[in-house]
Formats: sequence, structure tokens, C-alpha cells
Amino acid sequence: MHKHDLVYLTEDASHDAAIEHINEEAFGPGRHTRAAARIREQGPHDLSLSFICADDGETIASVRMTPVMAGGVPGHLLGPLAVRPSHKNRGIGRELVRIAVEAARRKGSEAIILVGDPPYYGPLGFEKVAYNALTFPGPVDPGRVLVVPLGDETHARLKGTIGWRK
Repeated sequence: MHKHDLVYLTEDASHDAAIEHINEEAFGPGRHTRAAARIREQGPHDLSLSFICADDGETIASVRMTPVMAGGVPGHLLGPLAVRPSHKNRGIGRELVRIAVEAARRKGSEAIILVGDPPYYGPLGFEKVAYNALTFPGPVDPGRVLVVPLGDETHARLKGTIGWRK
């Protein structure tokens, strides 16, 4: 039996090709048309809050965090989160989310927002955002807009548009 040597690291430019491959594998060619991807196209993600997981030196998973203004809340958009099929169901994605959320909390982010499955992300601290409270640059299922509130009265201030911020 192969012993896996998993290491979690802050993303750097040397990981770009592997991350692109992992995201292609996980989400396919339509991934660039999603509303969250349109936000990510507005500006760069925050490398200091984006992480990879490597197994024996091979990048096998990643999560990125993009700075956003969500209504009146300066926060981060989590995603994409992807794990190679060969490494799924081992808790790697959950650990990447935990690391990224904690790093953003330390950096002063007031909210971590994503569009995802409530049954997966709920146990990781994500809560549903009020129905249609945030307007995305494209269609989004409002029941899949989730947040980890980190600031004062975060939910009350999550009203309006969401977009990239410096």
C-alpha cells in the first residue's frame, strides 16, 4: 500500500499549469462561463490566501481566494476548489477550505463567499446568504450562494452586487 505524503503549501506561480489541469479535469470547458469565474476574470486572486496540496511533490488539489466587495462587505470569493480524481474523498478539499478560511480570517477578511453545495460546505462553516441578496455578473442559483461570516453583522451587509476589489 502506497503511503501518501500530503503537504499543504501557499500557491505560487510555479503551480499555475498544474492548477489549470486540475480545474479542467474537475469542471470541464464550461467553467469559464460561470458567474463566479466572471468575477475572477475582473482581477487576480490573492496568492497569499490560495493553497495547493501536493502528494510526493505532485500538485493534486488547489483552492483560490479572490478579493471581492459583496454589497457592503470586503471579503473573498472561495474557488475554484478542485481535487484530482485519484485523491478524492480523503478530506483534502475540506482541509484546503479550512486553511484558506483561517488565513483569510487572520488577514481581516469579513466574509468568505462561494457558490456551492450546502450539504458539502455547511459542515465547514458556510451558511446560506439571504435569497437574491447578492447580484452576480451572470446567472446564479441563489440557494447555492454561501458565506462564512467573519465580520460584524455580515449577513445584514451582504446586499447588492459582488465584484472584484483591490
